[in-house]
Amino acid sequence: MDIVKGTMSRNAVRRFVLRHRKTGDVLSLAAGFALPLSFAPYGLAPVAPLAVALLCLVWLDASPSRALWRGWLFGAGAFGAGVSWIVHSFLIVHVALPVALFLTGGLIALLAVYPALAGYLVRRFVPGSPALTLLAALPGAWALMEWARGWLFTGFPWLELGYSQIDWPLGGWLAVLGVHGVSLAVALSGGVLAFLVASSSRRRWIALALPLVVWVAGGSLGVVEWTQPAGEPLRVALVQGNIPQDRKWLPEMREPTLTRYLALSRRHAQADLIVWPETALPAIYQDVAPLARAIDQDLATTATALLFGVPWHDEAKDRHYNSLVLLGSERGLYHKRHLVPFGEYLPLRSILLPITKALGVPSPDFSRGPPTPLLSVAGHPIAPTICYEIAFSAEVAESLPEAELLVTVSNDAWFGASIGPHQHLEIARARAKEAGRYLARATNTGISAMVSPGGAVLARSPQFEVDVIEADMVPMEGATPYVRTGNVPAVGIAFVLLVAAVMLRERRGRNERDEK
Repeated sequence: MDIVKGTMSRNAVRRFVLRHRKTGDVLSLAAGFALPLSFAPYGLAPVAPLAVALLCLVWLDASPSRALWRGWLFGAGAFGAGVSWIVHSFLIVHVALPVALFLTGGLIALLAVYPALAGYLVRRFVPGSPALTLLAALPGAWALMEWARGWLFTGFPWLELGYSQIDWPLGGWLAVLGVHGVSLAVALSGGVLAFLVASSSRRRWIALALPLVVWVAGGSLGVVEWTQPAGEPLRVALVQGNIPQDRKWLPEMREPTLTRYLALSRRHAQADLIVWPETALPAIYQDVAPLARAIDQDLATTATALLFGVPWHDEAKDRHYNSLVLLGSERGLYHKRHLVPFGEYLPLRSILLPITKALGVPSPDFSRGPPTPLLSVAGHPIAPTICYEIAFSAEVAESLPEAELLVTVSNDAWFGASIGPHQHLEIARARAKEAGRYLARATNTGISAMVSPGGAVLARSPQFEVDVIEADMVPMEGATPYVRTGNVPAVGIAFVLLVAAVMLRERRGRNERDEK
C-alpha cells in the first residue's frame, strides 16, 4: 500500500510540475538563474547537475515547441545572471545605458538559443521514453550544443558546464576528454537525477550506476600525473599595475603607467620571466619603441626576459594588432589570433558600421594575427594567449605538446567588480589541467594568478590593488590524453548517444505500429 501511495504521489507531482505550462516555464527560468552559482566565484558545483535535472523534468512531457521555449527561458536566466557583466564594458566606452543594456540583452537572447535547440531536437526526434530521453538523448544534445557554441559565429564558450567541476571529482576528466567531456558528464548526472524522479519503476535506481562510475573514475583520473618536468623551474613574476580602465589611455597617464611597471619590475630583476598584462603600455608600440629598445638593452645583460602586452601597428599593411612583445634574454612577437567580435573587430563591417555609429558604439579595428612560432624563455617554448583566447580549448591545444608553459595576459578591468574576472580565471585553470602545464596569468587589475598542471591556484593577486606575484613554474613535457585527441572523443560520444537514442526510439515506434 505504501508503494502504491508513493507511486501515486510521485505521478501527481509529475503531472502538476511537468504538464502545467506556467509552472514549467517558471521552473525553467529559475533553473537557469541558479546555474551560475556553480561557477566561480561561488563554486557551488552540485548546482549544475541539479539545474540540468530540473530543466530535464520540465522538458520531459513538453511538446517540441514548448521545450524550445523552456530551453530558451533557461538560457536567458543562465546567461542573464552569468554574463550580464558585459554591460560594464559598454559603459566604460561611454555607450548610453539603454544601448548597453540592449546590446547585452541581444547577446543573452542569442546564447539562450543553444539550450532551446537542445530541448527542441530531443522532444522532436525522441518523444516519450524517459529512459532514452534522459539517459542518452538530452546529455548528448546538451554537449553537442555547448561544443557548437564554442565555435559557431567565432564562439562564446562561457558557462560551459564542465568549468563548474574543476575542483570536484568530474574535473579529473578535463585532462582526458576536455571541458566538453566534463559537460557531458554533468548533463548525464542531471539526466539521471531527473530519471529517478520521473520514473516509477523499482529498477530506476540502477541508473545511478552511470554517474557513479563516471564520478569515481573522474576522481581517480584527477590524481594521475600525465606530464613530467622538462627542466629546472623558471622564476616567473606577474606585474599587476592596477591602472583604472577609464583613465588608462589618457595622455597624462602614459608616463606614470610606464614608471609604475618599470619600478615594480626592477624589484624582481632576478626572475627568469617578468610578465606585464594585456595592453600594459597605453600606446602603440611604435610610439614607445625607443623605450622598448632601452629596456631590451638593460635586460640583455641579465638572464631575464620581459613579456608585455601592447597594440602594434604594421605600417606596411596598415593593420593594428593586439600583441605581446618579448624582450631581453629572448625576443619574440605574438599577435592575437582569436579576436572578440564587436570588442576588437566589427563583423560584417560594411553592414553594421552605420548601425554602430548611430548607436554611439565605438568601432574596433584590430586585425587577426598570422600563425607564429612559439615564444621561448631560457630555451623553453611557451604558448602565449591574450584574454579571450584562453577560453578556446582546441586552439590552446594546437601549441601542445611543444609548449612547456602556458602564459596568458588579460585586461579584466573592462568588467569591473563583477563575477566576470573570476569566471575568466576558472576557465584558465581548466586550460592548465587539460594541457598538464603550469599557467601564468597576468592582468591589469586582477585576478593575476599562477596555476599548477592540476588546475590548482598556487598564488593569486587581490583585485584592484597594485601587486606582483612571483613563483617557480616548472616547464613540462609530454601530452595528456586530451592534447593527443582533442575534442573528438567527447563530441563523438555525445553524437553516438543522441543518434542511438533517435534510432532506438524509431525502432520502438515501428514495433508499436506493427503490433497494432
